[in-house]
Amino acid sequence: MAEDRKAQRATTNVLGMFPQSQIQEFKEAFSMMDADRDGFIGEADLKEIHMNLGRQPSQDEIKKMLSESPGQLNFTAFLTLFGEKMHGTDPETTLRQAFEQFDPERKGKLSEEYIKDLLQNMGDNFQEDEIRQVWKEAPIKGGMFDYDAFVTLIKRGNQDELAA
Repeated sequence: MAEDRKAQRATTNVLGMFPQSQIQEFKEAFSMMDADRDGFIGEADLKEIHMNLGRQPSQDEIKKMLSESPGQLNFTAFLTLFGEKMHGTDPETTLRQAFEQFDPERKGKLSEEYIKDLLQNMGDNFQEDEIRQVWKEAPIKGGMFDYDAFVTLIKRGNQDELAA
């Protein structure tokens, strides 16, 4: 049941990234690529589509393409990948690595005050009201900002709400 809500939430988030006409075009492209019609694009599907285009990709190329999806490549994951590429959002690993630059011990958490100082004084400086808005959703407990949970929140939505 929680998985159904998780899938529904992920679908809702990704569907908002595109106009309905573009989603339909992606659906048609996905259907063309899903040669075995099982609802997922797998190795055999990618090999077939490439062979239809006159290419014979290596097994490594196929695996590299599929590794871009965090799980099985269904239509929602397909849309998410295109959304990230077209709308310039970074993958989870890139976001975590950015936070890790400030966490040499790689604990996954940073002091709330340290993050606030970074937001106010580095790069595009945040105003107090912008920080308050981020803090409403930010996973902060005991004065520690959990950036692992924050990245998950950014990319997949509120996991607590999905589990409930």
